[in-house]
Amino acid sequence: MTVVLTHSPALTPLLARGALRSPFKRPSPDADFPRTRLVLPGLRVDLTRLAAYERVCGFPTGDDALPITFPHVLGFPPAMLLMSDRDFPLPLLGLVHTSIEITRRHPLPATDDYELTVYVEGLAPHHRGTEAAVVTEARTGGTVVWESRSTYLARHRTDDRAAPPSDPHPRADPAPLPAIAEWHLAGDVGRRYGAASGDRNPIHLHPLTARLFGFPRAIAHGMWTVARCLAEHGTPPAAFVRAEFRAPVLLPGTVTYAADGGRFQLRGHEGRVHVTGEVRPPLT
Repeated sequence: MTVVLTHSPALTPLLARGALRSPFKRPSPDADFPRTRLVLPGLRVDLTRLAAYERVCGFPTGDDALPITFPHVLGFPPAMLLMSDRDFPLPLLGLVHTSIEITRRHPLPATDDYELTVYVEGLAPHHRGTEAAVVTEARTGGTVVWESRSTYLARHRTDDRAAPPSDPHPRADPAPLPAIAEWHLAGDVGRRYGAASGDRNPIHLHPLTARLFGFPRAIAHGMWTVARCLAEHGTPPAAFVRAEFRAPVLLPGTVTYAADGGRFQLRGHEGRVHVTGEVRPPLT
């Protein structure tokens, strides 16, 4: 079923709705999930919001083309509409963004109109619970020019179906890449990114609200960390990006950006890897 939206939904009520419904969810890779495709046509970019996003993520401002990660911000409210729905089987509280894949076919002008399509691709077993894959597509003139696939993990007890018996550490940290830069992150990064992106999840905003969810301090948005890495790394006009979010970045804090060829990492204290990723040409 396809549902055409007349406007982008507000994120804060969706976060509240998802939080209230979370205790009643029963996550399982075999659960049913919404097959609805949400379509948001005629979307125009707010250039003031875009400039704020570029500044907080480190992208150059004033460029006519959208940063490669910005369409994720546009598609996040419809994605949250799906994930906060009564029929979505994973609880929004505690849901962890574990990875994202982005394909950009060519530069996306900031002044173009876009049509977004967002849908849940499916559920899969994970050695720590159940993962949902959410796909976002951006079209101009009926052609897909940008697409992403995000995975979100709900932790729960499992029979370890997703962990191969020969691999007791399926998410072991990769070998360190050469250090390029050290970044000192201010405590307000989460609030600044939240203002630009609209994602005001309390775990990112203040130490007090983060502690309610088990974090000693506020943590950076995962999509801010990958956007900051890509702003430093650079991306060609047509590009494929894959990033994995391995550990939260506490704010304030100091991290090391490392890269080698098309690969990049964000490392923290004692070499702990927070983000790992790659940039390469798209397959097609």
